[in-house]
Amino acid sequence: MAGRRKGNAAMAAPLDRPGDSSSERPTPETSRRRPRDQGQLDFEIEFLGRLLERDPYFVDALRAQANNLAARGHYARALQLDRRLVRLIPEDAIAWYNLACSYTVLGMIDPGFFALERALELGYRYARPLFRDPDLKSLRRDPRFERLLRRFGLRG
Repeated sequence: MAGRRKGNAAMAAPLDRPGDSSSERPTPETSRRRPRDQGQLDFEIEFLGRLLERDPYFVDALRAQANNLAARGHYARALQLDRRLVRLIPEDAIAWYNLACSYTVLGMIDPGFFALERALELGYRYARPLFRDPDLKSLRRDPRFERLLRRFGLRG
């Protein structure tokens, strides 16, 4: 989902998972992996996953994790987080736009249109992603796309 999501925060070292017994934990030599050992994206996915286990309502972590999962091609998992985000921040136009992208890449065109319409209602007006984002390709092929853009003054 190259076009839909922006930026990730730098991450600190991973945290131990709650409930891990000491016999199941890796030795100190393996538990101190650095981002260069597993790739930055994989590191962030692991780190944010642990962070979200502790605080499933941490909006910034949810947003970054959804971005990372989408970048890795884990679209169904990204969709789950995008749905959680719009429940937590229902007036956030970008959260709705990202939800539209998640639905669309999974072939869920009607929910994709609904989420995109909601993003536009909330003020999403970034024309470039609307016309170029590969995640929205299926929506752009549908006649409803032009009607939706006209309705919000984005097409003449």
